[in-house]
Amino acid sequence: MPTISVIIPAYNAEKTIQETIESVLNQTFQDFELIIINDGSTDKTGEIISGFTDARIQVFTVFNSGAPRSRNIGFAKSSAKYIAFLDADDLWIANKLELQYKALQQNPEAAVAYSWTDYIDESSHFLYAGFHKSPEGDIYPLLLVKNYLENGSNPLIARQALSEIGGFDESLSGGQDWDLYLRLAARYKFVAVPQVQILYRLSPNSMSSNILQQESACLLVLSKAFSNAPISLQPIKKQSLSHLYFYLMLKALQKPLTRQKGMIAARYFRVAIYYDPGLLKRRSRLMSILFVKIAATLVLSPQTAKIFLNRVKHLWPDQT
Repeated sequence: MPTISVIIPAYNAEKTIQETIESVLNQTFQDFELIIINDGSTDKTGEIISGFTDARIQVFTVFNSGAPRSRNIGFAKSSAKYIAFLDADDLWIANKLELQYKALQQNPEAAVAYSWTDYIDESSHFLYAGFHKSPEGDIYPLLLVKNYLENGSNPLIARQALSEIGGFDESLSGGQDWDLYLRLAARYKFVAVPQVQILYRLSPNSMSSNILQQESACLLVLSKAFSNAPISLQPIKKQSLSHLYFYLMLKALQKPLTRQKGMIAARYFRVAIYYDPGLLKRRSRLMSILFVKIAATLVLSPQTAKIFLNRVKHLWPDQT
């Protein structure tokens, strides 16, 4: 029986699946099984997967039903004591499994180990850094405000803990990873590996690039989470909503900038302040910068806004 089961749900991932699988096979920790759920792909995903001959790889083809369902199927097929999920377009640094497994062995009271994330583009080039924060222990109150794990390709999870919470909620349209981590954090302790070990790929078609869809999904996750949270944590709901809209505002202001994205960012700016008026004082410089960016996208043409912002960008650091 392997120590770790790695589960990759794959749907029409022909452009990235080979690099993703290679990032697993190249791990310094080699005692794993790799379970790939081909979620009804209609491109060359299955053909590319079949090109790998490593005996640790198991492939199951199912009718297309979405990543959460595929992850749950993969978990049901798995056998290891520890479980790691990896999306078919993301990558792992070579020592990801090794250091997360070591962290759990050194902290037997913890059921989840996680690392830092950086973001890459469709060509695997660096875009920007993630949160790079490392809260540990009982992080449930912190996780209600901010998803420190950032994505579904991050943690190593004890099988028993994953079984007890029931896996991924397939009824959610998005944000299933954050929902899973919240349910885990309500019962178990987390341990952090303060290194970049997950490379999360952004593409025009990714869920994280669809700002409005992401907003709707995250609101459902928070509604569910706070309906189950104790009374003592209810007061932080406004803080959680403010942070969500602040985060979405930053997403909306990423390149390429358009007037439509500027309008969305302007709404998120207002909502973030509504839930936490103190933002204007605590982060006055950054909020001023964001206001200028939003105004430029609304008032100027996209090309003129781009020229203007490039000319003044030296006045502020990258807020992402």
